[in-house]
This record gives sequence, structure tokens and C-alpha cells, in this order.
Amino acid sequence: MNETPHSLSSARTLWELVARRAGLTPDRPVLLQGDRTLTFGALRTRAERVAAGLYDMGVRPGTVVAWQLPTRIETALLSFALARLGAVQTPVIPFYRDREVGFALRESRAEYFAVPGEWRGFDHTGMARRLGAKGVFEAYDRLPDGDPAVLPPPPAEGTSVRWIYWTSGTTSDPKGVLHTDRSLIAGGSCLAHALRLSADDVGSMAFPYAHIAGPDYTVMLLLYGFPAVMFEQFALPDALAEYRRHGVTVAGGSTAFYSMFLAEQRKQPGEKVIPSLRLLAGGGAPKPPEVYHAVVREMGVQLTHGYGMTEVPMITMGAPDDTAENLATTEGRPPEGMEIRIAADGEVRLRGEAVCQGYLDPAQTAEAFDEEGFLHTGDLGHLTPSGHLVLTGRLKDVIIRKGENISAKEIEDLLAAHPAVGDVAVIGLPDAERGERVCAVVEQPPEQPPGAYRLTLDVVTAYLRAEGLSVHKLPEQLEVVDALPRNDTLRKILKYKLRERYAQGSPQSPTQGP
Repeated sequence: MNETPHSLSSARTLWELVARRAGLTPDRPVLLQGDRTLTFGALRTRAERVAAGLYDMGVRPGTVVAWQLPTRIETALLSFALARLGAVQTPVIPFYRDREVGFALRESRAEYFAVPGEWRGFDHTGMARRLGAKGVFEAYDRLPDGDPAVLPPPPAEGTSVRWIYWTSGTTSDPKGVLHTDRSLIAGGSCLAHALRLSADDVGSMAFPYAHIAGPDYTVMLLLYGFPAVMFEQFALPDALAEYRRHGVTVAGGSTAFYSMFLAEQRKQPGEKVIPSLRLLAGGGAPKPPEVYHAVVREMGVQLTHGYGMTEVPMITMGAPDDTAENLATTEGRPPEGMEIRIAADGEVRLRGEAVCQGYLDPAQTAEAFDEEGFLHTGDLGHLTPSGHLVLTGRLKDVIIRKGENISAKEIEDLLAAHPAVGDVAVIGLPDAERGERVCAVVEQPPEQPPGAYRLTLDVVTAYLRAEGLSVHKLPEQLEVVDALPRNDTLRKILKYKLRERYAQGSPQSPTQGP
């Protein structure tokens, strides 16, 4: 059989996908980290030995294993070893602490818990003991090892729940999201086929491997047979040397990552910050059109942005040959098999193989799907005649001021183009007179461009008026902060924290007003 990326995406399980890729290109690299290289063949061979070691410890098909590990080759090996066994694995972001980790362990009923020991100054083993976790073992640089002859046959089907992911914290209460091998393969296939990559590309993982983007991205590597550089700790400019060393052609993660690369590029205008780079790609957070135009103009690379969530790892993706207008203003198109329905209230609803099976809590599952099996996303949007999806905000992010609906995203996109704005979040705050008032919370660029000035409410409203924003949508409160609160995965802004912080504030911040 002549295997192609599209035929490989029909694999029933993640382990089948690993085995088929290893049979095709065993000696090609898949993961690069520092001076270490893991090939596709070694991924299969070593993961089987780790699976055997786990089996000797008592891990069986269906056993729930939690792991809280950084982005390392060992983490990928452990995850694929669990996939080989058919265990149920629940990845936990390594920055989470007692409250979130304890919640995940209790809700998932994990029987084993893999931790990195002491990592970045924090004792994860001590936390696990403190929480009363079962089956704690360290898996930072040493993994269980055994003879694969003891292993049972690999899973034959990929439609059973074998993954529990946790919503990434843009709301205060996480949910346990249930995925199958097939839903993760479907999500990764959407990303892979949309980006039009080849075996000559070199990718990068600058995000936590425990995020839903971990398998999403790894499926892409397996389908197309190219490697990615793994970053255990990502920070710019320190990481640039590794991008250059390995000749990374595709980078990104989310809008926050695009902005970080742009900031580095602006330190050396006219000289490409990563000479081999040709594409920035990502998703997970809104992308203002100005960010797209700035990346193309200043970095000289293409930018394709997509739409995904923990419940559906990839929904739509921009393609490199889309028009500039579509790449700047839309989230791309859905792949074959992803149904998008726009409800009467403008909510985006989804149905397809990449959609999760629901949540650990059956009540949350019942609430999440409509009567036809479409998932409620909570996002608002519309489809263009060409089939591209435009997101306009969130159901809970619509500000209702004096009975009029106001899109926070519309205001954010306009303010993002202001030279004195590094990033912005627009929120609705309780107001006795208006119902809600419009508050803009602005993070200024770390290095102000020439001619930049201190932002005030008058400056902001005058700018928005000049951009044509309706008067009833103008912010009535401005807060300038050193840093917006973000999660530790794709750096999404945590609006609920801003609402908590400013809910009791006055309609006009006294230090920012006219």
C-alpha cells in the first residue's frame, strides 16, 4: 500500500499511526531537543519498552494514569506508551498546583501519577504526596522499562474514551473533557492538511505537551513525517538559538506567541529573526487583523490562524493559499467531516469526529450538546459565502449596555491597531444605571514605539471615534496594567479575573480619566 498523509489519517488508534509511520520512515527524526534526536522508529521501539515497564508496575488497558510533565522527549514516550497499552491518560499542565492538580486527580480517579520530581524550583513529588495521590512515580529523565514480550495486543479500536483533558482555565472551574484516539487523530489531521506542510519542514513545540495541542501537533508530525523542536522552557530571545540551529520553518502557538516573535523582529528590522522561518501558525485565542498584517509586513512570513478548543482540538484552519483578507479576518475553513451550524442567536455549534465525547460530569455533557448532537461552543460567529468562519465574540462576552448588545471583540480588534496598545481585553462590568458598562483593560508594549504616549480614556475614545466605532460602544472605563492575567498554556487572557478585579470599581478610573 502506498501510504500518504491522507491515508495515514485513517488509522484507528494513535498507536497504529505510530507503527505505520515507523514502518515508512524509521530513521527520520520526529523530536529534537538540545543535542538529542528521537526517530520515528525509536519512538515505536522505546515506547513499547516503556509500556512494558508500566505493565510490570500494574498499568493495564483502561487504567487511569495522570501525568504532570514538561515538554520533553520522555513525556512523549510515556504518553505513547500509555496509548500502546490502551490506558486512560489524563495530562495535567505542569504549572498547575495543589488546587487544580487535586481536582484533576479526584475527578479522574487516577490510579497512577507521573511527576517530574523537583522542576523549576517546585517539588511536584512533594505536592503529589501531600494530595494523597496514588501510584506516584517520577518520569522526568528516567522511564519505566521492560520486555515488550509481556505486553497484551495493542488496542484494536479508537472510539473508546482514553484521554481526559482539562479545560485550560479561561473560566474559574475546569472540566474534564473526554477524548478518543480517533477524535485526536481527526483534530490533528485538520491542522496537518490545512497547513500544506511537507517532509522537509521543521516544526516547533513551544507550548506545554500536556495541552490538547500536544497530540494535535504530534499527529501532524506522524502524518507528514517531519520533526519538531521541543522547548521545555520557552522564552524569547533565549529560544531563538534553537530555532536557528534546527532550521525551524513553522513556528507559532497562539496570538501571544505571534506578538512575542514580532517584538523580537522589531529589535532587528530588515534582518529575519529566524532565517529559515516561512510560516507562523496557531490558534486558541482571538487574532486581531493588525497582528496578521504586522507579521507578514515585518517578519516576511505567512501567518495562518485557526480555531480550536479543548473540546474540539481543531475546528477550522487558515490555509497558506487563502487570500490576505481571509487570513486576516477569518479563522479559516473547516475540514471535511466537521459540521458547523450557526444557531439563531449566532452561536457556533459543532458536530463531527473531532468533537469530544462530553465531560466527566454527565450533567455537563447533557448541557453541552443540543438535541441534534451539536456541541455548544459559546462562541458567536458567521460563515462567509466561501465557507470561512468569522468569530465575533462569545455569548458570555457580549456586553449588554442599556439593552444594546456590544461585541467586546470588535472593540479589541480596533484598539489592537493603536501603537500604544500591546494587548487589550474589553469586558462588561456591572453598572446600576447602564446594566453593564464597557471597560477596556490595556497592556502597553514593553518598548514604546517612537512618538507613543500615555493612554488615557480620552485618548482611547477619540481614537475609537476616529475609527468609526458607534458612540454607544465606547469604553466608559480604562485600566492600564503591566500585564494582563493569562493562563500558562497558550497564554489566553483570563477575563474572569479582570471582571473580579474591577467589578467593584467606579465607572471611571480616576488616574485614567480626562
